[in-house]
Amino acid sequence: MSNEKNKVMTLHDAIAKYVHDGDHIVLGGFVTHRRPVAAAYEIIRQGIKDLVYESAGGAMDGDLLIGAGCVKILLESYMANSGYTQVCRRMRHAIEAGELMFEDYSLDVQPIQYHAAALGSPYIPIKNMLGSDLEDKWGIPAEEWKKNPKLPNAKFLTEDNPFNPGVGDKLLLLPAAPLDCAIIHAQYAAPDGTCRIEGLTAIDADIAMGATNCIVMCEQIVHPDFLREAPWANTLPGLVADAVVEVPYGCHPLQCANFYDYDGMFMRMYDEISKDEEKFKEFLDEYVYGVKDHMEYLDKLGASRLLTLRTKAGWGYVPGLKRK
Repeated sequence: MSNEKNKVMTLHDAIAKYVHDGDHIVLGGFVTHRRPVAAAYEIIRQGIKDLVYESAGGAMDGDLLIGAGCVKILLESYMANSGYTQVCRRMRHAIEAGELMFEDYSLDVQPIQYHAAALGSPYIPIKNMLGSDLEDKWGIPAEEWKKNPKLPNAKFLTEDNPFNPGVGDKLLLLPAAPLDCAIIHAQYAAPDGTCRIEGLTAIDADIAMGATNCIVMCEQIVHPDFLREAPWANTLPGLVADAVVEVPYGCHPLQCANFYDYDGMFMRMYDEISKDEEKFKEFLDEYVYGVKDHMEYLDKLGASRLLTLRTKAGWGYVPGLKRK
């Protein structure tokens, strides 16, 4: 493989190169599955601020970024550590305290925005959200949509269906998400950027193709021949990724299909500390600022703890894992 096709970087260097103050970013996965939590830790560690953030079914990673003061604007439909925190607590606090500009969507709409971006379309006509409060009550003022260069000029527009005008057939024109950087986590990736996601792919392919830059985190960097043996199982070709980063257990404490289950005891602990601002700061001091990088974070967790989370063949999860 030639050097020009080798996109392997450290997580520190990938974040430093492709995520900047004020960027519009999106993190992949869905709720507690295959979310790039290690990337959130690294963004916080590097002190990146004023982000426009979204994820279409977020979890602890977004809550961490909000609680650490990295996010200025949140575009989201749902953010929870399901089974432990039904609404992420630092996100809720920031919205209720007026510390965060927030726009709400239905959970089916944001993926459509990402698909429009992946298609290279400036907008996509839909019926979703018409007739609901999500149409009439905007969280971000219309003026902010117009003046902020990291946002479209409006949350959406409504127009008559041009193929059936004059009969009240309305369409909601949804702008494609203008994403600076997408960060996804795959099970396998080759150095050239080809990657394979096993299990639920969620929004990952669309955000990767729709963003200006894409960081692919993975559990294992593999030889390209491994992915060529079953090309139909691959999720993205190499031309999409700008950086490939091997980050084992990069979704901890959340789960990654066929590799590890979620760490229920850690998530229960996070649920408790995220209720209190001082305890949350202590958590950041211990698990984010208190370690140099992701490998030190894993050392802190300990090999025996991580090994208990490894999924078992035939089950796809860990039978008997303590979750409460």
